[in-house]
Amino acid sequence: MTRPSTTHLLALCLGLATCLGSSAALALESDRTAPIQVEADQLDLDDKAGTAVYTGNVRIQQGSMLLTGDRVEIRRNNKGELSLATATGQRAYLEQKPSPEEPVVKGWGHRVIYHVPERRIELINQAELHKGGDTFDGAYVEYFLDRKVVQARSSAEGVQGNQRIRMTLEPEQGN
Repeated sequence: MTRPSTTHLLALCLGLATCLGSSAALALESDRTAPIQVEADQLDLDDKAGTAVYTGNVRIQQGSMLLTGDRVEIRRNNKGELSLATATGQRAYLEQKPSPEEPVVKGWGHRVIYHVPERRIELINQAELHKGGDTFDGAYVEYFLDRKVVQARSSAEGVQGNQRIRMTLEPEQGN
């Protein structure tokens, strides 16, 4: 097995920083300048294809953003910009604190997909999204970060059975 060059690893890390740190509307200001810490048992990097696959108890953290899974695949477009991050596992997980005054947003599923250019998160199979006291559960939960829109479904492609949608909304506290 050949070892990736420092240039390729640097390009991948810069791409990962772009993906994870570019979400201005869903990130603390300090997240963008925080170092990216990646832990995994294995890395398979294909610079030509623009992919990096981390396997084995993967943990990626930058500031308040945390992405975990048994496997995480990062894809870049032909300009080298991060376009997609997919975490899979029994309970893949994504969390981030949008701003100092907002609660942490947390999402779980067997598959967690972050569409970087669209700033959209998909949680698939035993999907669960928590934002403060509000929770959304089902087979499929989609969250649009900029618009703060949630869409949930009781069934989804590749999901066996029906996972009925459950939602809890906390009343807003008046001042």
